[in-house]
Amino acid sequence: MIRVRFAPSPTGYLHIGAARTSFFNWLFSHKNKGRFILRIEDTDFKRSSQEMCQGIIDGMRWLGMEWDEGPFFQSERTDIHRKKAEELVKSGHAYYCYCSTHTDGQERSSTSWTRCRCSSLSDKERDGHRVKKSLKAVRFLVPKREVRYSDLIHGDISVQSVTIEDFVLLRNDGMPTYHLSAVVDDMDQQISHVIRGDDHISNTPKQILLYQAFNAPVPRFAHIALILGPDKKKLSKRHGVISIIKFREEGYMPLAVLNYLAQMSWSVGEEKHVFSVEEMIDRFSLDRLSKGSPIFSLDKLEWINGQILSQMTANELFPFVQEELLSASLWKEEYEKKQKEWFLKLIDLVKQRNKTLKDFPSRMRPFLSDRFDYDQAGIEKYLHENLKDKLKLLQKDFEMIERFDAETVEKVLRARADKEGIKAAPLIHAVRMLILGMSVSPGIFEVLEMIGKEKTIARMGYYEKVLNMKI
Repeated sequence: MIRVRFAPSPTGYLHIGAARTSFFNWLFSHKNKGRFILRIEDTDFKRSSQEMCQGIIDGMRWLGMEWDEGPFFQSERTDIHRKKAEELVKSGHAYYCYCSTHTDGQERSSTSWTRCRCSSLSDKERDGHRVKKSLKAVRFLVPKREVRYSDLIHGDISVQSVTIEDFVLLRNDGMPTYHLSAVVDDMDQQISHVIRGDDHISNTPKQILLYQAFNAPVPRFAHIALILGPDKKKLSKRHGVISIIKFREEGYMPLAVLNYLAQMSWSVGEEKHVFSVEEMIDRFSLDRLSKGSPIFSLDKLEWINGQILSQMTANELFPFVQEELLSASLWKEEYEKKQKEWFLKLIDLVKQRNKTLKDFPSRMRPFLSDRFDYDQAGIEKYLHENLKDKLKLLQKDFEMIERFDAETVEKVLRARADKEGIKAAPLIHAVRMLILGMSVSPGIFEVLEMIGKEKTIARMGYYEKVLNMKI
């Protein structure tokens, strides 16, 4: 059975790169009817925290990446890791090292490592250290041979072991290192495939040697290209990258983030920009992942998010919009009761231009309140003295309308433009500024229908005040 794991370290929140690694493991397990395991590698006690751990779990749950087993905490298994290190000493695959942590006991030539002198201590020298109660670490005795494996993304990789130092398995404080704990846990959890970032490629030969020393099956490895910032350097905090939970707080939909994570490195070969989770599971394949490093683009994520918002029904969007309006103090109970039909129609009207959920309050405010800002640039561009009398006449035309719907309003406005010998556009732009305070909006005639006759006429009467910014 396919068994994969996501093994984050809780020294930070779930960021975009770790989320992509998690998602690819999750997709691979679901595609192959396997098991997805969550393992928290929390042995760095100084930097790990419960808050960060909870942030990782919350981020995964928000994205919908539920795990089949776990979460397992590596810190609860340190006794097991120590026993495994002792097993390697007894089998001759590792040795005790009494060297100072400052010198590390090793030197490197141009192409290879000089083995630590502790690997060949005499019995007398070892007894001397025991008598002195010297602190000891455990080092792996790297055998001299070629380490080869077939990476599922990069193909065949070969490393000469002379370039690998006798790496530490247990530090002299008794704490296991990453290599030991990761391999032991992967063995115990029967991990079949290790899917992780390119920055782990250098770790893989060491870990393969450990599997072999334990006489355990070696999992298949797949190393994903790292995400780069716009400057083509490894993505980091300096690029303003935010955690997955921050994406939620800033109004992104989980499906948008998942689509973006997938499309940064994965070509599905279709002229389609947004996929359902089921479609992504069905189409996912490791051999479709690019070897090249993708460039993080918030603009692309915003575009995908906007596409998803525009495709959602008003009923689907309702609870999300409600939450945003509550935060903006714009929510009223009648939007869920006697005005719900109107409110759902309003959501459908404004959703097309929104990039995130955070756009809804500002776009909906003029429909829900008379307190809204006016765009100064729009006023200067579209409100002119020579339109004053024409707008007053249009206002009177609107007062005569009995059925104030989009079709009727459009006919009346265009008729007034014809009578004045001008194009309809100047009137449309001016009315939009007076009614909404913005120069861009959904179709103005649908807008006026939603605003209603009373508010439309009242706001058109504000011409002088808006022109002078006295409102």
